[in-house]
Amino acid sequence: MNPMKEIKIGKITLNIGVGKNQSILDKALLLLKELSGVKPVKTITQKRIAQWGLRAGLPIGCKVTLRGEKAKEILIRLLQSKENILTEKQFDDYGNIAFGIPEYINIPGAKYNPEIGIIGLEVCITLERAGFRIKRRKNFKKKIPKKHSISRSEAIKFMQKEFNVKTGDEE
Repeated sequence: MNPMKEIKIGKITLNIGVGKNQSILDKALLLLKELSGVKPVKTITQKRIAQWGLRAGLPIGCKVTLRGEKAKEILIRLLQSKENILTEKQFDDYGNIAFGIPEYINIPGAKYNPEIGIIGLEVCITLERAGFRIKRRKNFKKKIPKKHSISRSEAIKFMQKEFNVKTGDEE
């Protein structure tokens, strides 16, 4: 196989959105620190949305980004909490996968913490190939060519091969 066509995990982002409630945000920060071992960052609103009672600069959630071996280790646990079953809707056309975990205590190895309570989180997986740096580099940025981008079917095949993931229609 062409080494430039090999798919790998670029990053995994764990995200918890809480809205205006700051007490839940503190619990969410503690949960992400406990699950990943990395200090989470707060997500801040960029613009004012009057209907939701939000103004610019207000923290409304938190996230952690994991890369490399640490990402692979936690992904195995997160997929086990979903019993290694994902639906086709959870894959997009650009090599990204997103799914939610309604209660963190479903994750193997995560113990219930009374300080946190019951909180869910969202998991986003970004798949990449060699050469994807061209869309992030500082000089001479370019788009990923269509023939080099990751399709939905390629992402599903990768997840089936690497992590024994079953898609919803296989059952």
